[in-house]
Amino acid sequence: MPYRSSDKTRQKKDSKRTSMMQAAVQVFAEKGYHAATVRDIVEIADVAVGTFYFYFPDKETLFTHLYDETADFLVQTLQQASVSRSLWPQQVQAIIQAYVNLAIFEPAIIQLLLIGGSGTPALATRRQRFRHQLTQLWQRPLTEALTNEQLPDQDSRLTAEAIVGAVDEVILKLLNLPEPELAADGTVLNLTRFVLRATGPFREKT
Repeated sequence: MPYRSSDKTRQKKDSKRTSMMQAAVQVFAEKGYHAATVRDIVEIADVAVGTFYFYFPDKETLFTHLYDETADFLVQTLQQASVSRSLWPQQVQAIIQAYVNLAIFEPAIIQLLLIGGSGTPALATRRQRFRHQLTQLWQRPLTEALTNEQLPDQDSRLTAEAIVGAVDEVILKLLNLPEPELAADGTVLNLTRFVLRATGPFREKT
């Protein structure tokens, strides 16, 4: 009869894995990929080094897996914000508000995605995939507004790519402030105004 782990055993394993993933987010955000070590991660997660290697063959595997998970989480969060509104101006404000909220309450995740692992060849394709996802996220509502003739004619992909770059840069600058939460509302307001100016006057259909 094949061995089957009990629910309790599986929950314990899942708990250890989750602890290491959470610790890794913190360590990579604080030290960067290259300076972070497996020992740093296991000390914060309060597990043995051997436990780490039971789940992950090396630091790079953990980081790339973590990057994929956090990228998907961010994109899904912003996508939910986008679809909760029906008009372009409100969609812009909702996406930016959700992004700033994540930056304030989960700064390590944003640091990991935007600057973590810089210079790591294995991460290059994942970074491209993440940026492509963000571009598509902005391009969808922008294309809809263009199709409805609510915005001036423009290349929706190029505009979306420019928005992604600008928003990411501002979010990183926000996180570098001593008390970013104090600048959160102003950042949302100014970024929203910037994007709306960049895409041109919105004409609501009557």
